[in-house]
Amino acid sequence: MKFTSLSSIMGQENTTHTFHIPVLGLGYSVDTPIKVSHFGISSVASIVDDEMIERMRKLHTLENGEKYVPIHSKETDFRSRRITEYLNLMDRIVNKNFETLRQESFREGSGIKRYFELLPDSAPLKGHYLKMLASSDAEEKLRIEQYLRDNMQKGAIDVNIMSKVDKLNRDVHGEMLPDEFSDASAALRGFANSGLTSSLVLSAGMNPRLYNYLENFKDFYPDANGQLRKKIILKVSDFRSAFIQAKFLAKKGIWVSEFRIESGLNCGGHAFATEGYLLGPILEEFKTRKQEMFEELFALCQSALLTKNVAINQKPGLKITVQGGIGTAEEDRFLLDHYQVDATGWGSPFLLVPEVTNVDDGTLKDLTEADHDDYYVSNSSPLGVLFNNFKRSSAEKQRLDRIAAGRPGSPCKKKYLVSNTEFTAEPICTASRQYQHLKIKQLEEMQPRPDDFEAQLSWITEKLCLCDGLSASALLKNNLLRQRENKAVSICPGPNLAWFSKIYSLDEMVGHIYGKVDLLSQVKRPNMFVNELNLYVDYYKKDVAMSAKMLNEKKKKYLQKFSDQLIAGIDYYKRLIPQFENQTESYRADMISQLKKVEMDLLACRLEMA
Repeated sequence: MKFTSLSSIMGQENTTHTFHIPVLGLGYSVDTPIKVSHFGISSVASIVDDEMIERMRKLHTLENGEKYVPIHSKETDFRSRRITEYLNLMDRIVNKNFETLRQESFREGSGIKRYFELLPDSAPLKGHYLKMLASSDAEEKLRIEQYLRDNMQKGAIDVNIMSKVDKLNRDVHGEMLPDEFSDASAALRGFANSGLTSSLVLSAGMNPRLYNYLENFKDFYPDANGQLRKKIILKVSDFRSAFIQAKFLAKKGIWVSEFRIESGLNCGGHAFATEGYLLGPILEEFKTRKQEMFEELFALCQSALLTKNVAINQKPGLKITVQGGIGTAEEDRFLLDHYQVDATGWGSPFLLVPEVTNVDDGTLKDLTEADHDDYYVSNSSPLGVLFNNFKRSSAEKQRLDRIAAGRPGSPCKKKYLVSNTEFTAEPICTASRQYQHLKIKQLEEMQPRPDDFEAQLSWITEKLCLCDGLSASALLKNNLLRQRENKAVSICPGPNLAWFSKIYSLDEMVGHIYGKVDLLSQVKRPNMFVNELNLYVDYYKKDVAMSAKMLNEKKKKYLQKFSDQLIAGIDYYKRLIPQFENQTESYRADMISQLKKVEMDLLACRLEMA
């Protein structure tokens, strides 16, 4: 299979908006594409929870006048088939909504007018739209209207797989199924077999089994015309891990079309803290080393594809995007301009936009009334990865109530996060009642009782059931929760959401991103880089405190390196501040003052450790 051009290997690119909506939990953005794609906005849906997805498929199938045919859990390959059918359904609905919108007249209040009003002023189509509005020539007006209709684009329906969520499964007779039926592999197959032309976002680090499985699907390779139907996006927190993962895939002929850089701690969901590497320096490294990385990846990919009889004669595109903690239009614009990223991701603020995400009324009310202390980085995830938690969530209240009643832990039904074999032959979840009962019993039988008994007990019982909790809100909002099912909601907003305190419309949030309105005009908020720095210093101080009694040489070197990186990051930001030309002089002065304060706090902590 040969072709002469790979300039369009990525497929038709969305050039309407400069931001996307990242994946939000399991259910919060599971049908967000249906709500925003026809307006040209790209978003990401999780394809982890096939049970919840099947219920959402039924809901949207019936709402759109189609016949719903259930896929039962006893059927062969039910997980991937559910995902495929749901993605195909979303594609049909988005296409229908988009075509309907395109045919509308440009009357006040119409969807097509809203489409163009939402666009940033920098979008080429926006200029034509404004010219059409200003024109008094009826013939010219009609000509521009047709041009606008012909050049409208849908937002992408992208999907996310968290690589670590990859349990092996058994068939109905209890026999172990082959690797391709593992949770992540089945989800990948569900996307690969769908009719979507979009991207698969892989997060939470490298899973060799899953990455190897990509080779089995032709849509991840260019076709005879040089087109890719399915693209790969890697969500990463540093340059080194991004490069390692991309090289692994390139050697298989799989091209990574985008690196989606996410702040290590100033983000929603699971938080993958770097060893003190801050977002600014990380973005700087991507900016300065992008071409080097591009050349090496292309050479590897080109060589691998030749072994598959595919010839690349032009270099494919490679995007760099960033997300995590962005709060103002000025920050958004600085990232686009200074670091030359291709787009930004705005996630947690959209939890306060009911027409876009699935947040139940009770949780929505709690989010609007929350203060900064309600958002915290926890050890709640059974994955053993830091997790951004919300103290006011009903799942957190339920967890505490169960502990008070002497029944810590949760019933484990979906089993997506089972991994522990400390007490059982079959893996179980550390948030389950079974595991916590066994672990607490082991702790209580220890003689002599550990000095940090209460701390260890708290660590055991801190784990939350995320399988149910991160889907519950979507089911509650859409009246899909069955009788006797757990109504407790887990939610994992980034700490940046603390600055937003109202319910917003899509138009308001998009207007805020592009600087048309300022939703935080009455809020005094530090720069996003300072916010992240504070989170890292807090993380460092907690680590120092926990290690104080057993500080071996290896840990001491780790903490030293961590703090050295933070100091280097602070120095970098001091040099960067003059570049914030879209901010006021007082803003830059405040940023310098905040950096000095954090630096003094960090140095004092280093002295205590020494």
